Amino acid sequence: GYTEDEKVNIARKYLVPKQIKANGLRKNELEVPEQTLRDLIRYYTREAGVRGLENRIKKIMRKAAMAFCDEQKDKLILHKKDLEKYLGKPVFSQDEVFENVSGVVTGLAWTSMGGATLQIEATAVKTNNKGFKQTGQLGKVMVESSEIAYSFVMGHLKHFGMQEDFFDHHFVHMHVPAGATPKDGPSAGVTMATALLSMISNQPVRKKLGMTGELTLTGQVLPVGGVKEKTIAARRSGLKVLIFPESNRKDFEDLPEHLREGLEVHYAKNYSDVYTIAFPQKQEKKA
Repeated sequence: GYTEDEKVNIARKYLVPKQIKANGLRKNELEVPEQTLRDLIRYYTREAGVRGLENRIKKIMRKAAMAFCDEQKDKLILHKKDLEKYLGKPVFSQDEVFENVSGVVTGLAWTSMGGATLQIEATAVKTNNKGFKQTGQLGKVMVESSEIAYSFVMGHLKHFGMQEDFFDHHFVHMHVPAGATPKDGPSAGVTMATALLSMISNQPVRKKLGMTGELTLTGQVLPVGGVKEKTIAARRSGLKVLIFPESNRKDFEDLPEHLREGLEVHYAKNYSDVYTIAFPQKQEKKA
């Protein structure tokens, strides 16, 4: 997949000039500033390539050509506020990241449209009928990941200094918004376990944190795919601290410098590594 900067350059150097010519306009008649292109990419197209971006640019150019005919303009500058006029309401919104909320942790995901952030939420109701429920239109593999996370946390509460009989007296509900979007894959395992521990301890994770990794029943953190796309999604959402599996170290280090710049990245071999990074305040209390 292309990064946002790469898409901007492709659009500026190739797609926009191509469509200006194809729609009978001259180069000096239409200007599309860089920020307009960025908003077009962020809020109207989310894909690994640029096919959807080119289709949006085609639509803009057709309407711009009509504007020249109707309004007799000498030059048209397409500002970002004009995108809604040409393309309608934005298709996508800014990825939301909730902070300082116990039981909510940001995971990094890969989708057919590129990278995305997922807010994993966990809550519990005190009851004598213990149990575990998942919602959010999760696929089979993701449901299995949540069950592994639940079993792992249930078996290691003492290790993390938490109430050992918590699950005996609580019904736990885990949700992954948005509920209308199908989700699958094993890479949310560490995020789900962290959301459960955050809920039980009533302790939010550190700010600007995102994570990804498959979790096993013994607490091993296994590698995942889509490191580049997940890093792009993290930057888009304003995350500053990332956790990847140790086996993905080379994948991240092979990324271009402009993608890695400004990010604090940690690598985990087992879940204890994740816990130490996610809950630094816990480590300070122990010290």
